[in-house]
Amino acid sequence: MKTRSLQRRYAIGRGITAVIIIIILVIVGAGAYFVLTPSTATTTSPTSSTPTSSTTTPPTLASGTLSVSFANVPVTDPAKGSDEASSTALVNLYDSLVFPTSAGTLQPDLATSWQVSSDGLTYTFKMRQGVTFHNGDPVTASDVVFSMNRLITVGQGYSYLFSPYIGNVTALDSSTVAIHLKKTFGPFLTALVRLYILDQKQVVANIGSGPYGSNGDYGSTWLLTHDAGSGPYSIQAANLESFMTLQAYTNYWNGTQTNQPSTVQIIGSTSSTQALFSSKQIQITDQWQPYSTVASLAQLKGAKLVTIPTVNEFYLMINTKQAPTDDIFVREAMTYAFNYTAVVNDIFTGSKPSAGPVPSALPGHDSAIPVGQQNLALAKQLMAKSKYAGQLNNYPVKYFWVTQVPAEQKMALQFASDMQQIGITVQVIGQPWLTVVADLANLTSSPNIVSIQDGASYFEAGSVLQSRYTSASDGTWEQNEWLQNTTLDNMIYSALSTLDQTARFKAYATIQQQIYNMYPTICAFDVYEVRAYYPTVVNWYAANGHPIVLLGYDFYFRDFQFYPSQLAALG
Repeated sequence: MKTRSLQRRYAIGRGITAVIIIIILVIVGAGAYFVLTPSTATTTSPTSSTPTSSTTTPPTLASGTLSVSFANVPVTDPAKGSDEASSTALVNLYDSLVFPTSAGTLQPDLATSWQVSSDGLTYTFKMRQGVTFHNGDPVTASDVVFSMNRLITVGQGYSYLFSPYIGNVTALDSSTVAIHLKKTFGPFLTALVRLYILDQKQVVANIGSGPYGSNGDYGSTWLLTHDAGSGPYSIQAANLESFMTLQAYTNYWNGTQTNQPSTVQIIGSTSSTQALFSSKQIQITDQWQPYSTVASLAQLKGAKLVTIPTVNEFYLMINTKQAPTDDIFVREAMTYAFNYTAVVNDIFTGSKPSAGPVPSALPGHDSAIPVGQQNLALAKQLMAKSKYAGQLNNYPVKYFWVTQVPAEQKMALQFASDMQQIGITVQVIGQPWLTVVADLANLTSSPNIVSIQDGASYFEAGSVLQSRYTSASDGTWEQNEWLQNTTLDNMIYSALSTLDQTARFKAYATIQQQIYNMYPTICAFDVYEVRAYYPTVVNWYAANGHPIVLLGYDFYFRDFQFYPSQLAALG
């Protein structure tokens, strides 16, 4: 649930801690209570098989509005949001210089053309003319300068993609911007899909007090409930505890589409999805429902089940600094004791076992790494070599699963059952996402295992390797492994700096092999989203075989066709 995340979903993103603090301050009550009161955790016996359930009263939704459920309400500050819900909102509220396609390529967006210097250090972009922000201000090169500088200064969200590389950004004139890099960054153009351009004038006019010197809070508080973008939608209403409503921008530079949804409501909760979809109040479910629930909803009149590929992977992140998972033999034994087949067949149906730390569909994945398979005999042999052999009763393994995703509980119980067979006792603990994020901020509060889905920010293996396994992600929800390995850091950054793609992908493969041999992660499965939707009501490109697999881009609502009149025919 993102908050990467959920997973990474859920997840809010790098530097998430500060985001969480803001959310906690804004969402008075529940959020703070969860973070400050660990006793609210749901602890389940490994022998239990009853999933968590909860009931809430479905909110009243506007008729004629396309409504979709997500794990959380979006964080719409482009310098902070990065989870699924937030990324979805950002790609609709803001334009970027380039835009990804379903073929994995780039197309011009705010930039109409660009040139790259021979040393790969300077990128010069010509800006599209006549584009306006939602308040009517023109989009200029100076806004690009402001947006990049702000992103790096705030240092959260997708800032990690650019912070190591950006030297300076210069507006050569009102429609030409040059980005100078301190060092080469091979996938730089691809990563620019995560630079969202804000209206400098509007943000500056809404600065509050904060930690950024003369820039105060850099407009962050205001941007939680407003936008300063030029994208095809603007924020119409926001309730940070339950929903956000987007309204189509009628002066969008690329026009509006026939039957494009005029308003879209993002429901920031998964607990009421079943009731809302059954009553047709939402037309597309979130991806966090148990497969059995989605399959049941797909049996409703006019509904359909759809499976969509992603470049996300579900990880069981292993803390390599706490006993007993600080022992590589314990970690390797866990890897072989886990029943991958049961998880993808019975729990996350439709997904496929992973082959290493990078999703198989991502360019740069190392196909030489084998798919995970259970081998209990080998696992027991490995446990016998562990320094904890014969004393595992003194070292129970603490496993966190995210309560907003009920299916995770089933996977946690499967894991606990598997580990019992090699003598490991697992404490299965359900935690709200925000509590998970807070606990992962410190080594001492991080569990032995946490289940989290994560994925690529841009279409290349280096994105996952950087966000998951460099020391820069220690203390974020993206790394419970606490590798703190400078050798690995240097390998990853060296690969990212390589301009030649063939050489870069070769370096990625070497890194994946090294991570695989360290056993810091149980790479559970490559994620295939399973959702229910009403195809006669919503014509959705991702469901029709043309997904844009980067987080958020499957919900570019301008390219949806919405037929609310068809809802009546469904009864």
